Amino acid sequence: MSTDTRGRLYDALVRPGTVAIVGASDDPAKTTSRPLRNLADNWWAGRVYVVNPNRDTIAGHRAYDTIADLPEVPDHVFILTGADPAIAVARECARMGVPVVSIMADGFVGGSPESRARMAALEEISSTAGTRILGPSSLGVVSPAQKLVLTANAAFAEPLPVGGGIFVASQSGSAIGALASRGKDAGIAFHTMISTGSEVNLSVGEICLASVDDPEVTSYILFLENLSHAGDLAAFARAAAERGKPVLAFKLGRSDAAAELAVSHTGALAGDDAIADAALRDLGITRVSTFDALLEAHPLACSTRGREIARSAPRVAVVSTTGGGGAMMVDCLAMAGAEPTRPTERTRAELAAVGIDAGGGTLVDLTLAGTRYEVMKSALDILLAAPEFDVVVAVPGSSARFHSEHAVKPIVDASGGGKPLAAFVVPSAPDALRMLRVGGVSAFRSPEACADAIVSVFAYRPPRVGTLPTRAVPSATSVLDEQSSYRVFAELGVPYAPFAVLDTAGPLREIPVTTPAAVKIHAAGLAHKSDLGGVVLGVGDAEGLKAAVGSIMRSVVRADPSVPTGQVLVQQMVRGLGEALIGFRVDPDVGPIVLLAAGGVLAELHKDRSVRLAPVDADTAQEMIDEVTAFRALAGFRGLPKGDLAALRDAVVAMSHAAGLVDSGIVELEANPVMVCAEGKGVFAVDAVVRTVSESLSGITQSPPVVVMAAGTSHL
Repeated sequence: MSTDTRGRLYDALVRPGTVAIVGASDDPAKTTSRPLRNLADNWWAGRVYVVNPNRDTIAGHRAYDTIADLPEVPDHVFILTGADPAIAVARECARMGVPVVSIMADGFVGGSPESRARMAALEEISSTAGTRILGPSSLGVVSPAQKLVLTANAAFAEPLPVGGGIFVASQSGSAIGALASRGKDAGIAFHTMISTGSEVNLSVGEICLASVDDPEVTSYILFLENLSHAGDLAAFARAAAERGKPVLAFKLGRSDAAAELAVSHTGALAGDDAIADAALRDLGITRVSTFDALLEAHPLACSTRGREIARSAPRVAVVSTTGGGGAMMVDCLAMAGAEPTRPTERTRAELAAVGIDAGGGTLVDLTLAGTRYEVMKSALDILLAAPEFDVVVAVPGSSARFHSEHAVKPIVDASGGGKPLAAFVVPSAPDALRMLRVGGVSAFRSPEACADAIVSVFAYRPPRVGTLPTRAVPSATSVLDEQSSYRVFAELGVPYAPFAVLDTAGPLREIPVTTPAAVKIHAAGLAHKSDLGGVVLGVGDAEGLKAAVGSIMRSVVRADPSVPTGQVLVQQMVRGLGEALIGFRVDPDVGPIVLLAAGGVLAELHKDRSVRLAPVDADTAQEMIDEVTAFRALAGFRGLPKGDLAALRDAVVAMSHAAGLVDSGIVELEANPVMVCAEGKGVFAVDAVVRTVSESLSGITQSPPVVVMAAGTSHL
């Protein structure tokens, strides 16, 4: 979208000169009366037209029969009718060249033929004309700066504070009302609030991208129910990052539709909210877990932007005038993943020089002496200058409620330097919170929100990807046999243990790989062979091989007679120090992702995993290893032998490059388990699952039984 196109869209959405409301009512008990009343109550300066063929006038406005009867083409039309009439009005708007149409009606989303037909009609209208559609199920647009309150949300019946720089885009209509009312109580002003609804045409990402060059917009709030139109979101996130404008998001639960398509552990592990979390992280969007942090963290996020301070566990100094409140803050920080940090000996000496005893713990408790300006200000100046801290949290006690100006002033005066400063205000003290925020300090009403904000903001990294090659995942897919799956691994460079494929009807005179060996049923379409009794481990000689083949054939026929039993795969067993799972899949919303987890049959149970958008580089793969708790044991924890985590890192990078095979039909890959051997000895996949759009891929075909050696097998 060009700059000019963005500007025209932004004007029609947020700065229209003319607005038409279709289906408006003057009955105050009806939802359809609110937009017209809100515009009047806020003294909006633009021209307003009302369309309602059943009335002559509404609230003092002439009521026109149709959009075509209006004396001019409006910039923005808000349709309040039911679903079917809304389609007809949208089509008329498209014929007239209306820039933006907002639709409030439901009835477009769902499994019914009627809903699908309605949505298809809107898609056709928006794709064949220049008219952009906001919604359906949109509650409208609010811009306090423009006095534009074009919404049916009841929360906007009272005036909002002006002068804010936060741009809000929400897929939930009720969320903008909740944010507005909470923001008003907290003294937080917004620049614009838009309800995107079902996003038939205009998405959260495209709307925010249209606003990114507005100098009055300083940061963003996204309230997300899904990651549809993720490509638009990626383009916006990169543009916001380039302009130094933080983006904070609150993401609700994710659809299980993608997980239902999965045949592997990877699908179960990555088919949940982990994908959304990975996508937002890689796009440079700060995801918070609490609704309060979504509102209150913006000064903190703005103060950290442009600094290379990304930390998974930020080092935090906590200074308080109340031991109990300070202890709550320390506890919440530790639980959220931050690192409450003790002052160094040098910092304690500097504090002692101004009469402050820092003690020996993670909390600098000033007690009642901290209510004096010079004590709190001196403590904050020293802590903010100390190199052992990434951020400082001030925790004022009861004085913030009864003597708010005195409690707040040293915190505000200490802010604005080279290090972020936040405040958790222990009592209910609206005036103190408001003064802190006016002073540019992120002030929090709860220690949980403060800790959430600090950990989330410090986890920010610039966007790792700028585009998302999303695509539909077909429902008709197939699972390759294990030998063909290893051929895909070989193309990618993912190492695996040596194996051979044998005919069960042929002579079984010897084991063709180093023993002990694993014997597995070998056929296409099998993702979990052990569920069929199709795996026997620890086979050491020809007699054991014959017994294993016989056992497997009987078990598989008993479990599923349709599974072919003509071949088995015999694979060298690898003894490692630990097991990993490396997976890849194509997500229908965000595109290719790579997953790393603790391996084995219980991988889904543990959910000890890390997910990223694919492909990844070596540094990102190392981050993923560091995020999986189980792999700490392979890093020499408490003197344990070290595993070859460098080889594991390289295998993750190799697997992630399956993103380049998606056009060939790859949908999902999994190596589980991957045996992690001792440091310098490599890693080896001992099971492989590859799911494709078709039964075979170009260059990857079934072959006669053959021993295939893995890369680096000399270590075995």
